Amino acid sequence: MDIAASPTLHPVKRPTIRFCATDSAMNCTILETENLGKTYNGARTPVEAVRNIDLTIRRGDFTVVMGSSGSGKSTLLYLLSGLEQLTHGTITFEDQRIDGLSQKKLALLRRRGMGFVFQAMHLVPNLTLLENIVVPGSLADQNHQRLERRAMELLDLLEIGRLAHRLPSQLSGGEQQRGALARALINSPTMLFADEPTGALNSSAGQILLDCLSAIHQRGQAVLMVTHDLTAACRGNRVLYMRDGQIVGEKRLDGDDTPTRDAREQALYGWLTQMGW
Repeated sequence: MDIAASPTLHPVKRPTIRFCATDSAMNCTILETENLGKTYNGARTPVEAVRNIDLTIRRGDFTVVMGSSGSGKSTLLYLLSGLEQLTHGTITFEDQRIDGLSQKKLALLRRRGMGFVFQAMHLVPNLTLLENIVVPGSLADQNHQRLERRAMELLDLLEIGRLAHRLPSQLSGGEQQRGALARALINSPTMLFADEPTGALNSSAGQILLDCLSAIHQRGQAVLMVTHDLTAACRGNRVLYMRDGQIVGEKRLDGDDTPTRDAREQALYGWLTQMGW
C-alpha cells in the first residue's frame, strides 16, 4: 500500500525537467502509420490481430486506446513501438521509417526515443530504486552524474525521492510503478508507451500513478496508454476505440464541454456505451 492517502500532486519547485526528446512545435507529428496490419498464423486460419490502421500521433497528445479483451489494443502498442513486427503497412517515428529496421537499430531507437511502463514493473530486485532508474541512461552512454541528478529530479517530481536508496522489495506496488515511470523517462523520450499501467495496483495507488502521468503530460510529454479502465482513460485528451483489430471510433476530451474530470468521465462513458463497450 502507498503511504499517501490522496493522489493529489503538490506544486513542484524544482529544476525544469525536459520530457520530450526535441523542442519542436507541440502540434508536430511524432508517429504515423499507414495501412498497419499484423496477422498471426492460427491453428486453422490466419488471425488478423490488427487491420489496416492509419494513425497519427502529435506532440502534446495523451492518446488512450480502449477496447474489449482481444480487440488488438496491446498488439497495436507493441507494433507502434517496434516490439512486435508488422505484417504489412508502414510506421514512421520522428520522420524515420522504423518498419524494416534491424533489431539492433530498433533497440537503439527505443532506448533514445521511447519509454515504456507495463503492468509488471520489471525492476531489478538487487538494485536500489535509483540504480534501476539510471540503468537505461547508462546503456545510452549518458554521463553518470548527470543521470543521477535527473533521476533524483524525477523521483522528487513523482514524490518518492525519499525512497531512492531502497530495494524494490522495500516498496509498495504503487511506489514501484512510479519508479518504473521514472525509469521510462530517464532518457527524455519523445514518446511514452504505457500498457495497463494501473492494472496491478489498488485504486488509491492507481490514482496516484494516473496523477503522475497527467503531471508529466502537462509538462509536454506525449503519452500513448492502453487501458480497460474508464477512470484511467479520462486522463487522456484523445481516446481511440478498437474492435476486431481496427480503430472504429475516436473521442476528444479536451474541449470546453468537458472541463472537469467528472464531466470527462460522464462524456466518455456515454460514448463508450454507444461504441458497445
